[in-house]
Amino acid sequence: MEPLELSVKGMTCQKCVQAVTRALMELPSVEKVEVSLENRSAKVWGTAERAALIRVLDHIGFSAA
Repeated sequence: MEPLELSVKGMTCQKCVQAVTRALMELPSVEKVEVSLENRSAKVWGTAERAALIRVLDHIGFSAA
């Protein structure tokens, strides 16, 4: 299964990485998440739709595409 890759804006530290990871993992359709502060990105495995992932990140104060 190929992951969905999102560009995440607004991450500045490890606490941001943890917040993004936690928020995405709360979705029942997400199986695994890898967040990179260096690349400002998140890889998400599971069946979640891109729009749902973006909404979750927007809700916690990050923008994603």
